[in-house]
Amino acid sequence: MPPYVLEQEPVADRAATGSPGLPPRGRTRLLALPEVRWALAALLLFLGALALDLAGAPGWLWGPLYAAVYVTGGWEPGWEGLKALREKTLDVDLLMVVAALGAAAIGQVLDGALLIVIFATSGALEAVATARTADSVRGLLDLAPSTATRIAADGTEETVPAAHLAVGDLVLVRPGERIGGDGQVVAGASEVDQATITGEPLPVAKLAGDEVFAGTLNGTGALRVRVTRDPADSVLARIVKMVEEAAETKAPTQLFIEKVEQRYSLGMVAATVLVFGVPLLFGAAVQDALLRAMTFMIVASPCAVVLATMPPLLSAMANAGRHGVLVKSAVVMERLGQVDAVALDKTGTLTEGTPRVVEVRTVPGSGLDEEAVLRWAAAAEHSSEHPLARAVVEAAVARGPAALPAATDFAARPGTGVEATVDGVRVTVGAPHRLTGPDPDEAHDRPALDAAARLEEQGRTAVLVRLDGRPVGVLGVADRLRADAAAATRGLGLLTGTAPVLLTGDNPRAAGQLAAGLGITDVRAGLLPEDKVAAVRELERAGRRVLVVGDGVNDAPALAAAHTGVAMGRAGSDLALDAADAVVVRDELSALPTAVALSRRARRLVVQNLLIAGTFITALVAWDLFGTLPLPLGVAGHEGSTVLVGLNGLRLLTDRAWRRAAAQPASGVRV
Repeated sequence: MPPYVLEQEPVADRAATGSPGLPPRGRTRLLALPEVRWALAALLLFLGALALDLAGAPGWLWGPLYAAVYVTGGWEPGWEGLKALREKTLDVDLLMVVAALGAAAIGQVLDGALLIVIFATSGALEAVATARTADSVRGLLDLAPSTATRIAADGTEETVPAAHLAVGDLVLVRPGERIGGDGQVVAGASEVDQATITGEPLPVAKLAGDEVFAGTLNGTGALRVRVTRDPADSVLARIVKMVEEAAETKAPTQLFIEKVEQRYSLGMVAATVLVFGVPLLFGAAVQDALLRAMTFMIVASPCAVVLATMPPLLSAMANAGRHGVLVKSAVVMERLGQVDAVALDKTGTLTEGTPRVVEVRTVPGSGLDEEAVLRWAAAAEHSSEHPLARAVVEAAVARGPAALPAATDFAARPGTGVEATVDGVRVTVGAPHRLTGPDPDEAHDRPALDAAARLEEQGRTAVLVRLDGRPVGVLGVADRLRADAAAATRGLGLLTGTAPVLLTGDNPRAAGQLAAGLGITDVRAGLLPEDKVAAVRELERAGRRVLVVGDGVNDAPALAAAHTGVAMGRAGSDLALDAADAVVVRDELSALPTAVALSRRARRLVVQNLLIAGTFITALVAWDLFGTLPLPLGVAGHEGSTVLVGLNGLRLLTDRAWRRAAAQPASGVRV
């Protein structure tokens, strides 16, 4: 069936209009897709006809319903197949429609209708997946503001479409606004949340000379930014382009299947014509020749092969879904078991994605204990919306139920920290080097700076606390590692035979500290989305089939480019969830290696089932060609093989199958 096409427009135009050539922004409703409507109609009609048929109702009741199944589910693939014939291409969907009609012609109406429903449903699922991808790209464009405030040469301000910005333009970004274009800060100070681009868990201080990215969220300070890239070439626009291109690069993996389908289709048509025509040349009756030909078409139909492939994969999908891993298609389920290399994001994937106070260090001679330092800091931070402030307040509340003292004269200094008066004491909380300045007082500041340096060496963010200008303590803030991260990375390493690679936009020090605790030696930090894609491509050029696990917008291009992409469900962005092939919906990372092991078991069952189905088809076709295969026996053999392989695949539905899969990576046995 024809895919739901994503029209190509210049990225800058799409950023301005909010439309990538499809419907307006927002989710495409399922019933808006014609493929879904026709497939649903075919399924409902089939179920109604089947119920009447099995209940022994007269044929004039269920016959028209079966006929309606053929029309609703088969007209579109049939029409597309006829159009393909004009291009001298034999579409396998057309062959299935012909086989279904052939089955109906000799009285096997149920078999033909079932075949129509299977292929109509498959086409609908493909249309839904393509539409969701289009929606996700459209949603990403919402990150880019539609307008920007440009400052003219005479200092006047004007509001212009962000897509019309040019290199060299000066842009004013007010507090709380999204930055309109990639550029360099020329004046002002603020903190910018650029997690969508780099994946960093905390806002980044931006001063004059620092680089900023389109679509990232400005904090409490005003910035003047000189545009350095054309909007069509911004990092955000390149993410859109990379997601689209990476999704398209998966199409060549289907070429082998298409070639097999073409050859099988041509062979089956030619063989059916011969089975019908040759006996006529030797004087056979037309009815007998037609009966033999239709019997051949039924027993040679690839329905058995399709069903031999699907039950193990669908059973594995259902089992994985019950245990928190949503795999989007049977093709993905099969591909998941082929991976032999793993690349992991850091923030939100291996970690929880939320900063927490993990250590409090007091300055010698301050006279305060850890709890007191934390409460002073939390009282000052209570009015701030910064993620670090929330972490400090939460830590103080967790340590003591008493209410925090009230703060007055609160002031936030972008890129530096906050100040407030608490019980008559001026409390300052913020970045150590920004608070002490370039020439710290050795007697008062040096112990605090040394403590901050030790925390930063451990990959933590250091926060200095000062009371009336005197340093009293340093807080260590870090993104907490997921409880099951170590087990998951070990299991994935055992399954693939190589340790995972860490790909992160975070700083090298934080990345290295986390990787060391997980036994990961290949650490690539400070990466932009395009750098992550390049790393995946590098592994693929080395012959690896890469599984990428991530959660953010910045991970989406790598998820789409990978052999298989998996997104973390709870913290995952919409784009990452849609670009990925599978989603860990409960954020239980340890379920992922089990899902990989289950996929490998499913692939082994697929091979078994294909052998069973192939043996039945070969035997029945040979019987029909070289003997006289009674039609009822042919149908029974065809359906019997389908039932057999179906039951074999259903073995993966049980909890026992999940436990066996979980035991494989845990035991260190590579499967």
